[in-house]
Amino acid sequence: MSARKLHRFHGGLRLPEHKQESTLLSILDLGVPQRLVLPLRQHIGHLAEPLVDVGEPVAKGQLIAQAEGYVSASLHAPTSGRVVAIEERPYPHPSGLPVRAIVIESDGLDEWAALPEPLPHFEQCDRDFLLERIRWAGIVGLGGAAFPTSVKLAPGADKPIRTLILNGAECEPYITCDDMLMREQAERIIAGLRVMRHILTPRECLIGIEDNKPEAIAAMRRALDESGLEDSELISIPTRYPSGGERQLIYLLTGQEVPSQHLPADIGVVCHNVGTAAAVADAVIDGRPLISRVVTLSGGALKQPQNVRAPLGASLGWLVEQIGGYREEPSRRVMGGPMMGVPLAGDDYPLLKGGNCLLALDAEQAPPEEPARPCIRCGECARVCPVELLPQQLYWYTRARDFDEVQRFDLFDCIECGACAYVCPSHIPLVQYYRFAKSEIWAQEEERRKADLARRRHEARQARLARLEAERKARLRKKKEALEQKQTDDDPKKAAIQAALRRVQAKKAERARQQAQAGVPDDRKEPS
Repeated sequence: MSARKLHRFHGGLRLPEHKQESTLLSILDLGVPQRLVLPLRQHIGHLAEPLVDVGEPVAKGQLIAQAEGYVSASLHAPTSGRVVAIEERPYPHPSGLPVRAIVIESDGLDEWAALPEPLPHFEQCDRDFLLERIRWAGIVGLGGAAFPTSVKLAPGADKPIRTLILNGAECEPYITCDDMLMREQAERIIAGLRVMRHILTPRECLIGIEDNKPEAIAAMRRALDESGLEDSELISIPTRYPSGGERQLIYLLTGQEVPSQHLPADIGVVCHNVGTAAAVADAVIDGRPLISRVVTLSGGALKQPQNVRAPLGASLGWLVEQIGGYREEPSRRVMGGPMMGVPLAGDDYPLLKGGNCLLALDAEQAPPEEPARPCIRCGECARVCPVELLPQQLYWYTRARDFDEVQRFDLFDCIECGACAYVCPSHIPLVQYYRFAKSEIWAQEEERRKADLARRRHEARQARLARLEAERKARLRKKKEALEQKQTDDDPKKAAIQAALRRVQAKKAERARQQAQAGVPDDRKEPS
């Protein structure tokens, strides 16, 4: 146990773990299904842009979709085969909306494409070169957030990083993919930590693991001791949900709070998942892109829960078949954990980069949901909120659609951990209300943005039309003057008359000037 002082965050819960069921067997390395469906949205940010066409052959590891914009992630073929479609496909998301995807039919050969050169001596490489390699590999946060890793590893020169944290807490029930990865591939995780450490040059590196994972702690400690990283420390933290939340883990280990509406990098901290670290090692040291991941298959409806390494794009139903199938028809399917996961209508969904777990819960684990009853103002939701919000107030203002007040109560600091809904005696689905409020606010912001853009375009059009009208009038005036001058020049008589008029006007002006100087009154004016 580390002697470092730990700081307890507000609220939180001790939940039934249900982790032992899926840790009895080692990670099973699956093959490749006949068909893979790869959504272009596998990350936070802009959709990737396809680089292949229907009918085109692809090789394993080939870049098939390019990152579009700075906050985006590339996509690679998990096996060799042929692109058979690029179309809208079902996508595991609360909205239920489909997403454009690349569909690959496997040829069974699993032949690799030409890959970048491995970099076993990455310490000799430039930081920007390593970041570009990680961006090419399409790596995102594998803990579930799916934020592009290359962006997170480049906080900017004005934000020096003092602390790099590896998140091995894995606090949500049922999920054990990080636990098993730390047990079996601790050296690979530490290798990824070395790469991140070389890029960020922090003063210290901390690895936080919940104390309910003794095998993982022992394996990671051995690998860390063998690495010789003197500025790195493994810390066992108390098992309490949601200690794996980024801000909660940062506070636990360092005592620093990330201010509202700020990022951890603003206080000199960067936090990455242990699975992300292993993927970084694969990309930099071996030159392999992110085309597979370890995923937990668990729940009472499965014959044998287990962790598997599966190719991205494999259907969840196919994954279940590879471990023996269902024991009974699931009462509820969830992508992710029971607290923060996305409910699924079936198992015909593809495995995503951020898909760390598939839950197939039986009737005992997922009884029918009780109808929501009126709020009794017990305050339990505020007691367990790890962000110290007022969930009850957020709920009332969301119901009233008063989104200004909702934001005043810091809605966007909510991490949607579900602790408030878990303890609510009235069974109010609080998190769903908060998600609704966020989506409505985002939609209103988008409408405002579009309205502002339309207004600016209208004003620019009006200014352009006014400028064109002024230019047109100026051209007509100039043309008229030129025409009058030409007519005068062509007619000697008119020219003489014009010259005589100019002389008369000049004489009058001169006489008026001389009279003014001599003080002689103008005889054309009436006497006063």
